[in-house]
Amino acid sequence: MGWIILIIFVVLIASLVGMYNSLVGLRNRVKNAWSQIDVQLKRRHDLIPNLIETAKGYVKHERETLENITKARARAMEAGSVGEKSKAEADLSGALGRFMLVVENYPDLKANQNFLALQEELTSTENKIAFARQSYNDSVLFYNNKIQMFPSNFIANFFRFVKEEFFEVEEPSERAVPKVSFTS
Repeated sequence: MGWIILIIFVVLIASLVGMYNSLVGLRNRVKNAWSQIDVQLKRRHDLIPNLIETAKGYVKHERETLENITKARARAMEAGSVGEKSKAEADLSGALGRFMLVVENYPDLKANQNFLALQEELTSTENKIAFARQSYNDSVLFYNNKIQMFPSNFIANFFRFVKEEFFEVEEPSERAVPKVSFTS
């Protein structure tokens, strides 16, 4: 009878250790995924001044657009939490989108090789950010599920594992339903 109690105790302790280690591993995976986003965001932030500098000579009458990008970039670089960073990056994406619309009015700029190379690099970086964001959000989902599900939620609460925020970058226009009218 003593052996059975000892075996049950050892299995219980091993289960608790396994759950704890699993939670630590998931938390570290979330941190790693966030660092991948951070690397891509820094790359994006570093490209923007070069893009603006290249465009300045061509878009002299669009000073406000360029200043808005610079301000949005500064806010994005200063943002601290995941939520703050999400909002700031959405604002920056919006400013860049408006800038790209303005660029359409300047054929000489659109033909500039430096600008084209920077635009391609920025597009590539945006794709990498989207992929890193998806990976991060998947890691957060798995981690948050683990700390909220039974029985690992007891270990998570005891060792103060906290829920992580998703990184959601949405422009307001993404949620708006397009209006279609067939009347003239």
